[in-house]
Amino acid sequence: MKKFLAIGLASASYLGLPLGVLAQGTTDINVPQPPQVKITDIGKLIGNIVSLFMIVAALMTFVFLIWGGVEWIMSGGEKAGTEAARNRITNAFIGLFVVFAAWAIIKVIETFFGICIVGCPVSVPRP
Repeated sequence: MKKFLAIGLASASYLGLPLGVLAQGTTDINVPQPPQVKITDIGKLIGNIVSLFMIVAALMTFVFLIWGGVEWIMSGGEKAGTEAARNRITNAFIGLFVVFAAWAIIKVIETFFGICIVGCPVSVPRP
């Protein structure tokens, strides 16, 4: 209990510290403003959204795979727990296969039709 109290006090004192310090005589910070982002090509936007979804799906697949492994270890040999963990791991591998198959189909479509769906370069117009 004392360790948790000490960690809590240390965290609270750290959060109370100022995040930045200005040099003496400086009253203003010039922070560059990001340029306005304009959508110039809807195809690139959709391609980047598809890329984002595929990355998230692959990460979720690996999270479920690890979750199933931990669940298997924590089941302690109980038949119902082991079965649930095995089903979760099996479903994670099926999900990984589906994500890979979707990526492969997109790459085949890109090759045959000469279009860019995933991994298109994005350019931000400068004013």
